[in-house]
Amino acid sequence: MAMTRTRQFYIDGDWVNPSSDGVIAFTDPTTETQIGTIAAGTAADVDRAIDAARRAFVSFSLTEPSDRRALLTRIVALMEARAEDLAQSMTLEMGTAISFSRAAQVPFGIAHVRAAIEVLADYDFVSLRGPTAIVREPIGVCGLITPWNWPLYQITAKVAPAIAAGCTVVLKPSEMSPLSALIFAQIMHDAGTPPGVFNMVNGTGPEVGAAIASHPGVDMVSITGSVRAGVLVAQAAAVTVKRVVQELGGKSPNILLPDADFARVVPLGIASALRNVGQSCSAPTRMIVPAERMAEVEALARAHAATIVVGDPSDPATTMGPIANRAQFDRVQQMIRIGIDEGARLICGGVGLPEGVTRGLYARPTIFSGVRTGMRIAQEEIFGPVLCILPYATEEEAIAIANDTVFGLGGHVQSADLDRARRVALRVRSGQVHINHPAWDAHAAFGGYKQSGNGREYGVFGMEECLETKSILGYNPA
Repeated sequence: MAMTRTRQFYIDGDWVNPSSDGVIAFTDPTTETQIGTIAAGTAADVDRAIDAARRAFVSFSLTEPSDRRALLTRIVALMEARAEDLAQSMTLEMGTAISFSRAAQVPFGIAHVRAAIEVLADYDFVSLRGPTAIVREPIGVCGLITPWNWPLYQITAKVAPAIAAGCTVVLKPSEMSPLSALIFAQIMHDAGTPPGVFNMVNGTGPEVGAAIASHPGVDMVSITGSVRAGVLVAQAAAVTVKRVVQELGGKSPNILLPDADFARVVPLGIASALRNVGQSCSAPTRMIVPAERMAEVEALARAHAATIVVGDPSDPATTMGPIANRAQFDRVQQMIRIGIDEGARLICGGVGLPEGVTRGLYARPTIFSGVRTGMRIAQEEIFGPVLCILPYATEEEAIAIANDTVFGLGGHVQSADLDRARRVALRVRSGQVHINHPAWDAHAAFGGYKQSGNGREYGVFGMEECLETKSILGYNPA
């Protein structure tokens, strides 16, 4: 289905033709060959989608939470039924290994919808404080702008809470990974989503994204993307004083305290940093280790990197496919060269294609050691399979290094002493910190400090970004 809908948008409960004949090509990163085109939306298409969303909001905002929960339950069932289609689409459009699509990209996307269902089970939209009622009600039309690196996961992290809140939405998925979004739109249709509640317009950020952000008919805009994109959206949104939620860049630290089980946490740290080919905003790409343990960490890191299988993402044996697009591939290659020029010690990897690879956007899993916190590779988000190992002398220095970036999205702390790990975690200036590689939690608030963004996503926190607070005095007089 997805490939047959690439020239249409989903607006007001139906697949519709665009207002213009512009198209955007998308490619297979394993071969760099064009595999299709999608319609390029315009401001006129955005106007049409927002008009539909505003009309639908009048009635959808008044629906019972139980009805919205039932809708989300139907969406989950259809996502599970089409899980393999979704996995295959992401492997095709962005080159994620099929094993990772099946084990992470799809299940985590489904988990966000399940979390919204669970939140709705007992959320109190009206609470009393003496004679006053505190009412949480849907904010209105939500404009949602999502990235190419976790295409389904980021869509459901925004759409599901908005629907749970009683809002209507206009979605702009990434034009670089459009296929999974087209399947998701059909799932929304097949689940019986009322017309106008969910709308999707494909296109570029400067055209469709800017139109959504600046539109007076949009009450809240949520973007996941680069700092630059987030700034542009916030600037465009400021004119109409709408709420802006931004989940932007990261350069997350992973502090290994001296008592950690290095044989366990170093390989896990490498895997976390390089999963999804390192194309994750919260990837812990700065491993901060005791200076006297550097040789041990380097050996463990080199050994784990050697187990990574780079190759055809459709092969179940592959653990790392290509970088998703040419612009990002070039950025990764540039930053690896910069790391070498800055004097960091190359433990494995480097510039160029992996051994035996002659085409495609494949990068070599790359680990630098002896990195200083002032180096560009320690400060800038690379967004590829590149890890920096930085030494520290004291716990205070480790914390200072962890906080020494303009970002504050994620963080990790490893220690056999849980009290010590908690103490350090509380001092890491980021929106989410993991202690000793715990299981992922779809209800844990996710978002950033500093230039990593504003607002929070996931679970009740994501839904509350889509709610306004109203006080009704005299609601419950004595």
